[in-house]
Amino acid sequence: MGNTTKKKALEKLSAFIRKLGYPDKWRNYGKLNVSPDSYLENHIASYAFEFVRSMKKIGKRPDKKEWGMTPPTVNAYYNPLFTEIVFPAGIMQPPFFDPNTDDAVNYGAIGAVIGHELTHGFDDKGSTFDKNGEMKNWWAKSDRKLFLKKAKGLIDQYGKFEALHGVFVNGKLTIGENIADLGGLIIAYHAYQKAVRGKERKIIGGFTQEQRFFLGAAYAECGQAREAALRQQINTDPHSPSEARVNLPLANMTEFYEAFGVKEGDKMWRPEKDRVAIW
Repeated sequence: MGNTTKKKALEKLSAFIRKLGYPDKWRNYGKLNVSPDSYLENHIASYAFEFVRSMKKIGKRPDKKEWGMTPPTVNAYYNPLFTEIVFPAGIMQPPFFDPNTDDAVNYGAIGAVIGHELTHGFDDKGSTFDKNGEMKNWWAKSDRKLFLKKAKGLIDQYGKFEALHGVFVNGKLTIGENIADLGGLIIAYHAYQKAVRGKERKIIGGFTQEQRFFLGAAYAECGQAREAALRQQINTDPHSPSEARVNLPLANMTEFYEAFGVKEGDKMWRPEKDRVAIW
């Protein structure tokens, strides 16, 4: 980024609103009838309840205090219209955050999630919104051109990842999430290094603190899916499969190579000229 674009990016970053745990105002479920006898009926009733609630919003101004997720949800999100990042209580537990483990693991897990949501503000779509949540171009042409060139490199990388035999990740569909995965991990790593500067680096379980950072990031993304579900995800989900979300960002980070002594010929090795760094 040039100085002009960077200044506007920092202004947007400073404008981010953070929501943690739960909302100040709780949603009223008094009119939702729940039956102890039928899961299906409850599922239908909850969708109908949410539909009616959503329809009542038509013609009204958006409520910036409203949350797009419930507190127990194990997830997080960035809202470009409100320039906010939201972390429900559900994600503030293992494997994302554990008060009983070391900082390295927590920075690799919940730290990368926080960085992920921050990076969404500057991915292919989030970067088209300014600090006020308005869809405006705030980039210099040369900066935007370079960003798209780097993004193309990431699109090509993921497009070569074979998730199933003969089935490859859609690099274009997943580019926003892939940018956020890579950027989030880099942000978390630098934040961790800053936090432990000058402190003792203990070996725990045979792993260095840097290694435990990357293990924390990997554990947080562990997942298992049936072939049919994985095929559907590849066709429709803007998130890459778990294996790609772990291995591809790591293979782009020189810090990972240094932490584990990855060398040419190893499965995770990627020539330095082919490693992508967007932010």
